[in-house]
Amino acid sequence: MTRHSDPIERLLSELKNFQDIAKNIMPLPGEVPTLQGIDVYGGTIPLNGSVGGDHIIYVDFKKRYDLNARIRQACAEGRTEVVNHLERCKRKAGIAILDVSGHHATDGLLAAMMHQAFLLGSIYELDIYGNITKRLFENLNTRFYHSSSLNKFVTMIYGEISEDTTFRFLSAAHPPPVVFSNQHNRFMEVSQDFCTSFPPIGTLPSLDVIDRNATQSVLGFKERYQLNEWKLMGTGDILLLYTDGLLEHSNGPEPYFPRFLEAKVREVKHLSAREIFESIKAHLLGFGERTDDISFVIIKRA
Repeated sequence: MTRHSDPIERLLSELKNFQDIAKNIMPLPGEVPTLQGIDVYGGTIPLNGSVGGDHIIYVDFKKRYDLNARIRQACAEGRTEVVNHLERCKRKAGIAILDVSGHHATDGLLAAMMHQAFLLGSIYELDIYGNITKRLFENLNTRFYHSSSLNKFVTMIYGEISEDTTFRFLSAAHPPPVVFSNQHNRFMEVSQDFCTSFPPIGTLPSLDVIDRNATQSVLGFKERYQLNEWKLMGTGDILLLYTDGLLEHSNGPEPYFPRFLEAKVREVKHLSAREIFESIKAHLLGFGERTDDISFVIIKRA
């Protein structure tokens, strides 16, 4: 073990150690979901260093979990509904995008906590129900209400894209997805009725948890989460998930979103999801000086 006599050197060493640990939860290339007819790619551009408050979690169920073993076990136990849910998991994938308030490297600690809690909870969800349910997010929300400070919160979107191009998602104060129509060559307007959102994770405890009566909250409780359901109708349609770093990116008074982003997507819409991501990334980095972490994920109907 190396000793550092200089307090600044010691602090820098601790920060580097934290960044090295945080890097281990960043998505690896092999974790990007692979689905028939659906092309997915995304990434994070931290404002400071290599770690920030943004985080992406991919859940390609057939890669991350042994679905066949769970199906055999559920069959042996006569749990037909669980078997059906697990079979459907083979043809869909989950994507979570988190945005912790602030963009310091140490804000990655809250993202790391959510990362581990979410993935551990998802194992129990698959074992009990055969899929990820709203119950997981109700419990995560209440857990973070008890463990995070008032000035630190997390916005989140979690969605599942299926091979039949259905996208179901839950939003906790996160910017709503946008859809670029290949046929109409532009972003499509979506009714607010299909963009239901809830408070940031941890700001209000959940009403719909079994420990509700053991929780005190002077501001009340969050109502039950609801799912939104969209469908990518046409070949070449592009669904874009993103954090507010992209939404608020600008060049002086000129915002990047949606006009310049839409123009760039129109230019590169024929490319793969990874190529679209890289093209947008290069374009926005050249557009203006960043003031926040930026994350986005491209989901394209191939």
